[in-house]
Amino acid sequence: MTQNHVSGMEASAISLLKRAVELDHSSRFQECLVWYQEGIQLLMDVLKAVTDESKRGHYREKIKGYMDRAEQIKAHVSQMKEDGKYHEQIRILEDAIGYSYESLFKPYISSSLSEVWVEDPYVRHTHQLYNFLRFCEMLLKASCKVKLIHLLTSQDADGSQQSSALAEMKESLSAQGVTLDLQYSSTIHDREIRFDNGWIIKIGRGLDYFKKPKGRFSLGYCDYDLRQCQETTVDIFHTKHTKSL
Repeated sequence: MTQNHVSGMEASAISLLKRAVELDHSSRFQECLVWYQEGIQLLMDVLKAVTDESKRGHYREKIKGYMDRAEQIKAHVSQMKEDGKYHEQIRILEDAIGYSYESLFKPYISSSLSEVWVEDPYVRHTHQLYNFLRFCEMLLKASCKVKLIHLLTSQDADGSQQSSALAEMKESLSAQGVTLDLQYSSTIHDREIRFDNGWIIKIGRGLDYFKKPKGRFSLGYCDYDLRQCQETTVDIFHTKHTKSL
């Protein structure tokens, strides 16, 4: 491994760990754990590649400090989950970027996740249907084994596009071994997403928090991490009894 490669890994690790500390200070504990874990892994890779003993001692000390903090956070999060007091809030600012579904939901997806409930009254118009499709794609690509997705939404007055789009999604998901359970409600107004691993994510705008791109060849048209957002608040809770809600 070249010195440039090692330096690059170290710079990446520092960047990840800096973000972890920022999230830690903002009490966004479940999120910061992901960044701590990825940063620590990179630092461990750097340690393996370094031969100078004084540098190795420096890296070992840094790794131990970050690992100790990550363990403290894990214990704190576990206790809050046990007490039913976990609440984390993320405020997405107007025009902010970096909030694709992959980025937003990653900290709350685990290998045990198999069933998801989406309650959102506005999965009707073309861009909203595409948002839901992107959300489903994100779940299929994530490190989990989702087999059942429930969608509760309101029915469009002229529901031909909505019903045909959702029927196509249902068929497409079925080919991947995933069942889409569709329910309609004329009184639904709350927006929330529930995972059967206990996480509940309430987004003020539901899945529809992205702005329309400036053009078809503008950054963010394809990559939603580069898509500007509308201002909204995300509240995250944890319960041991998600299915009974």
